[in-house]
Amino acid sequence: MAIPKYDEMFNPLLQALRNLGGSASNAELVNEVGKLLELSDEELEEQSSKGQLRFAYRLAWARSYLKIFGLINNSERGVWSLTSKGKEIESVDPVEVKRFVKSRDSKNESSHVEEDPDIADLATVDDNDWRETLLDLLYELDPAQFERLCQRILRESGFVQVEVTGRSGDGGIDGVGVLELGGLLTFPVLFQCKRYRGTVGPSMVRDFRGAMVGRSDRGLIMTTGLFTREAQREARRDGAPPVDLVDREKLLDKLKELKLGLKVELVEQVVLDSEWFQDL
Repeated sequence: MAIPKYDEMFNPLLQALRNLGGSASNAELVNEVGKLLELSDEELEEQSSKGQLRFAYRLAWARSYLKIFGLINNSERGVWSLTSKGKEIESVDPVEVKRFVKSRDSKNESSHVEEDPDIADLATVDDNDWRETLLDLLYELDPAQFERLCQRILRESGFVQVEVTGRSGDGGIDGVGVLELGGLLTFPVLFQCKRYRGTVGPSMVRDFRGAMVGRSDRGLIMTTGLFTREAQREARRDGAPPVDLVDREKLLDKLKELKLGLKVELVEQVVLDSEWFQDL
């Protein structure tokens, strides 16, 4: 089947959140909605002319629309959940949701129509603009700069003694960091940094794991690309040393969380409580 349009994902997205207990990460939603729509691995990994996964991209717009409609919300850590309103309804009318969002967006002079031909009627909503702009900046980094960026992310995330080696012929290992837990436990983690535009397949995970043998029991691959489902399965294969995967979406979220190269501005909102004066 063809990949559904973003508005055709509204109700599967709500159902996925219900199936997952009312909250879920982006990755969990991609997997669960994909199952509900019975999409194949090939369909889930189909890319647009801009190198984006069509399914994940359209699902992101579906999340944005349902958030504006008041049915779902997301935390600073990127976990999506049903609002009280979202818990009360079984399904939505896609036409009604789109009409509401576009009506609200038309009042915003800074809004514009998205130019992607696959979703030509979409208005720019939520935070997709900064993500695309930041991703373009990451693509422009040379390999050494991207390695230093990953090094900084690891340090800011609790790693100590983070060293970038980047030696050729080292099985793709770009460095090693020591993760400290609670000030009591430490263990080394080998990492690899890949500045990719496309997808990362299982062979890269296998090669990286092979290079880990005898050096560390844990690995981490960070990329501006996207991991195929086969790569994800290989990373968590039973009986093999675990390899954690950080794709472009997790990478962007982490940069935002750590405020690296980004400034998150909070707008103060003053709400007048007229009843308070009446009680004087």
